[in-house]
Amino acid sequence: MLVAGFPAGSFQTNCYVVAPAAGAECVVIDPGQDAVGDLDALLGEHRLKPVAVLLTHGHIDHVWSVAPVCGARDVPAWIHPEDRDLLSDPAKGFPPQAGGVFGGLKLSEPDDVRELSDGAVLSLAGLEFTVEHRPGHTRGSVTFRAPAEDIQVLFAGDLLFAGSIGRTDLPGGDHAAMLRSLAKTLTLPDETLVLPGHGPQTTIGRERATNPFLRDAAPPVGPTRGL
Repeated sequence: MLVAGFPAGSFQTNCYVVAPAAGAECVVIDPGQDAVGDLDALLGEHRLKPVAVLLTHGHIDHVWSVAPVCGARDVPAWIHPEDRDLLSDPAKGFPPQAGGVFGGLKLSEPDDVRELSDGAVLSLAGLEFTVEHRPGHTRGSVTFRAPAEDIQVLFAGDLLFAGSIGRTDLPGGDHAAMLRSLAKTLTLPDETLVLPGHGPQTTIGRERATNPFLRDAAPPVGPTRGL
């Protein structure tokens, strides 16, 4: 499997392309601010043809360029229904006092928007992506898992970072939900490669062992009792 990416715009949001190999169809994950030029260059370098855009959540730094990317190639965008309204109204993802940050920016949905559901398996570009609803950063945050040779690759969005976790203080954020989502994610094998929405890649095992923010999210070890 070919995975390539770049940090887009002033938010340095990781945009990824995923394909079986060079010269094949691919999916694009989280095309953020001013991503079009760098994305076009990456697609040309690897001779890739996008067939869909997958969105881990609806914050503007992850969806800024989704409409132009989808429109230029006539491909659908996939997003969880809880975050769909953020595609056309990104200010809903920020406190009212932050409204001026957008400076009159107008975004719109792509022509073809499809909704993600927890546990769905998307067969795209010759690959299979397992969708897992992981609310906490936003109500509609999801992760995407895809097999790569002998390991799983997790596109984590803003759920889990190298040494940190996603913030929960913005509208739609929920710290208790975030801890539950992280606990579910930490059940993945140690060798699972984590490709986050910001910053460098990591693994589940490394974060379980060293990430100080996961102390309250670690799943129980051994048998438990309860109803």
